[in-house]
Amino acid sequence: MAPPPLADLGFPAWLRAAHWINVFFIGLLLRSGIQILSSYPRLYWGYDAVPGREWITFTRKKLPTDRHWITLDQETNAPPWLAQPGGKLLGLGRHWHFASVIFWVFNGVIYVFLLFATGQWQRLIPTSWSIFPEAWNAIVIYATLHIPPPRPPYPYDAIQQLVYAAVVFLLGPFLILTGAAQSPAIAGRFPWYERLFGGRQTARSLHFLGLLAVVIFTLAHTWMVIYTGFAQNISNITLGTGARNLGLAIVIGLAIIALCLLIYAVTTWASLRSPRRVYEALGALIHPPLGWLAHRVAPRQRYRRSEISPVFLVNGEPPTSERYELMKALGYADYHLEICGLVQHPLLLSYAQLRALPRHEQITLHHCIQGWSSIGAWAGVSFADILKLCEPKPTAQYVVFWSHSNDTSGRQFYEVIDLATLRHPQTLLAYQLNDVDLTVEHGAPLRLRAETLLGFKMVKWIERIEFVEEYASIREGQGGSREDNKEYEMEASV
Repeated sequence: MAPPPLADLGFPAWLRAAHWINVFFIGLLLRSGIQILSSYPRLYWGYDAVPGREWITFTRKKLPTDRHWITLDQETNAPPWLAQPGGKLLGLGRHWHFASVIFWVFNGVIYVFLLFATGQWQRLIPTSWSIFPEAWNAIVIYATLHIPPPRPPYPYDAIQQLVYAAVVFLLGPFLILTGAAQSPAIAGRFPWYERLFGGRQTARSLHFLGLLAVVIFTLAHTWMVIYTGFAQNISNITLGTGARNLGLAIVIGLAIIALCLLIYAVTTWASLRSPRRVYEALGALIHPPLGWLAHRVAPRQRYRRSEISPVFLVNGEPPTSERYELMKALGYADYHLEICGLVQHPLLLSYAQLRALPRHEQITLHHCIQGWSSIGAWAGVSFADILKLCEPKPTAQYVVFWSHSNDTSGRQFYEVIDLATLRHPQTLLAYQLNDVDLTVEHGAPLRLRAETLLGFKMVKWIERIEFVEEYASIREGQGGSREDNKEYEMEASV
């Protein structure tokens, strides 16, 4: 299709539709992003989250210095009028965020394709260096509280054109790239990618600043729409250039905005009322790509000892049973790891036998679902060596890790991981962190390290390991305690 003459650049139907779809999903992304941020409302620079080094915080809670604390103590209640869905529903917030990302990116790809296919790219991409002095002149005119004339044949001035081009071609991709840099699967497989942004916490901070830029742009853009002629502007983006019924255009535009707000309210209400149903509905959309990512990448992390975090943050409440307390008092000398289920050779390995197996070491970055991260040097038994000893049966597809601790429902904590992920060379049963035996807080005597997954899947205080064909019959059938009780995703790769 030949590009239209510059004088014919207007607001075709596909552009108007893409605009309103973008408005809707940007709103969902902002709301769900606030929900995610509220789980650990502190931002840092670099690779790790070191208490006291945050550059900004969004909570009045202070980090305790006189007692043991876990990172979930820092989670705050997000107001439902601001966040999606509100409260402390991090799992559902992530589901809303990922589902919105899928549609937002899809809409953006179609928009950019049609932008170039129809010649409408001329409305955004400058074709002359003269736009920069013209943009400065427009800024000067705005500073005098006047409206600069449009830049013929465009329907807006030079500074608006530059800003719109930057939002579409710079800010949008920036948000996608910084979001991807926070994925443990991507960072584990391509550690160089995370280093491009200066570390996981820097990527998280940059992602937040990108969100802030979207908010500022939205407020400024809305003000400009009103200031430069609300009726005509809303008519252009609703009914198209040349529409005569400005009143109808205003009604339709305001109705679309009201519909977006209504959908936010209804979906938030539904999420708070029936979190499991909403989780399953959204999961049908986002779990397949997350599962593909989790299964297709193998970790290759290699951090230096100089990069080890001065403080490795802690989450999860330690076991309190008499059995565990007795083991701890004896230095875990009587600890035994049971390996059962669909295996050729069931095992009962003592602590001494585990430590006698070949020792593997790795320095890796831990990604918590809350957003914080820490680098640690782990030592332990490669899970590949465990597989050689027990020899899983052909029907075994998943492995259930049972803990000595309890979950938030008061039942034994467990998590399920697919066997393919556990075959990765950097999957360990760790018994040391930073050259010393694990402390209780970090999972003594034995914990899992699976470096392409989020931290909640890496079970601490392991009691037994069970090989199974499926996990739908275990508890609520979601693949773990966090999935059953907090609507976390079983794949946990992002």
